[in-house]
Amino acid sequence: MTTRRLVFALDLVADAALIAAYRDRHAAGAVWPDVIRDIRDRGFVDMEIWQVADRLVMIAEVAEDFPRAADPALQPIVAEWEAQMDTYQRPIRAGVDKWLPMERIFALAEQSR
Repeated sequence: MTTRRLVFALDLVADAALIAAYRDRHAAGAVWPDVIRDIRDRGFVDMEIWQVADRLVMIAEVAEDFPRAADPALQPIVAEWEAQMDTYQRPIRAGVDKWLPMERIFALAEQSR
């Protein structure tokens, strides 16, 4: 299977208690199973979220046919999860998607030896 890597950034509300709660909500086994199913169904093959201070970076490997259509039956559950995550998240730029795509500006493999 051919995949490609996408990287996104998002900020958290700069509050230690909220950041700790957000981390707890994303611990192994804590994310709702239907949300995980939706992520996989839409073409995410793998995903990691990394954190420093109040900044998050998502690294995603996605299928060749990403993005796929969402299952309408799961969307109320996904919407509820997202609404709950809004408590913790702060978009980097107002008025745009929460997770902003990042642009790769350096690759070691592309540098001359």
